[in-house]
Amino acid sequence: MKESGRKNPITRRGFLELASATLATAGLAANANAETAAPGPQSASPATDPIPAAPHGKIALEEHFTLAEIIEDSYAVKDLPPETRSRILDLGAGRLADMDRGGLELCIISLTAPGIQSVPDTSRAVALARRANDHLAQNIAKNPHRLKGFAALPMQDPQAAAQELTRCVRELGFLGALVNGFSQVGTADSAVFYDLPQYRPFWATVQDLDVPFYLHPRLPLETRLQAYEGHPWLAGSPWGFAVETSIHALRLMGSGLFDEFPRLQIILGHLGEAIPHGIWRVDNRIRRSHLTLKAKRPLAAYLRENFYITTSGNFRTQALTDVLLEIGADRVLYSVDYPYEDVVEAQIWLDHCPISDADRIKIAHLNARKLLRL
Repeated sequence: MKESGRKNPITRRGFLELASATLATAGLAANANAETAAPGPQSASPATDPIPAAPHGKIALEEHFTLAEIIEDSYAVKDLPPETRSRILDLGAGRLADMDRGGLELCIISLTAPGIQSVPDTSRAVALARRANDHLAQNIAKNPHRLKGFAALPMQDPQAAAQELTRCVRELGFLGALVNGFSQVGTADSAVFYDLPQYRPFWATVQDLDVPFYLHPRLPLETRLQAYEGHPWLAGSPWGFAVETSIHALRLMGSGLFDEFPRLQIILGHLGEAIPHGIWRVDNRIRRSHLTLKAKRPLAAYLRENFYITTSGNFRTQALTDVLLEIGADRVLYSVDYPYEDVVEAQIWLDHCPISDADRIKIAHLNARKLLRL
């Protein structure tokens, strides 16, 4: 860009980015329902918190694979270019080369959507989850310093899901679970959410194992697509994914789940599926409308204490700043959403977005090391 005879004026976009950087680095406290909840954590790292002199390679937590036998069942894959289909099947040299391109030291691999959750037959769901997890474990064993796993779970049967998670953590060395939203149980038009009472023993197992549970999006059922009629693009990753997942996460918060199991840790992708942006209004309207929930605390309290949020597929500084101000830098994790997003684009964004270096290191790898005990 050529130099002019005067200073360039600050554009609206430039002002917003400058303001975002200033707020994030200053570490302003979250303002989540100040009348009913304690202030949130600060974005900047306390002076007493040791920060490595230089960052390690990045750790990414929402990176996908699938089995060749079910690749056509995934709406996320079937209409994409051949190279994307090839990448999602590759758990070897091709994936490692892409990790190197994107500065990724370690990837936590998980079964892509809708995965096990779209299998109404419970016995088939149980068998398929075990097959997918065994396949992933066999490939992780070839490159254990670069790849780790999140378990696929047959949530159609809460007891079977708890048993499979236990097997995956204790025998296969997996670091938690990733589940693709609600499950279809018994019939194709059913949608079962995990705040329901039958899942309490499952959540007890998750807490006892002390591993995170990644709640990943999926498409709404065809029987619930009236709002998207005539606009099918809305139903998927541009918008509908966030709608489905945010509703599910809010159901978990409002159900009293985290009062019963306070050590549970849930991960949300895509910079929080829009929940950080809307959580103050959610709590405010609950309070002012005198609505009754089973939850004992404002929902923002659970967001700050029982949820982690990743950058997967949402490389936007303004959105990241909102998350930092709402929940603090200690609860933000790096992710790409491979192979649907580009590893280099994600890397360049995080490396250059205007946040403090202390927060950048936490997001890149330090928070993941603490959460996953790496």
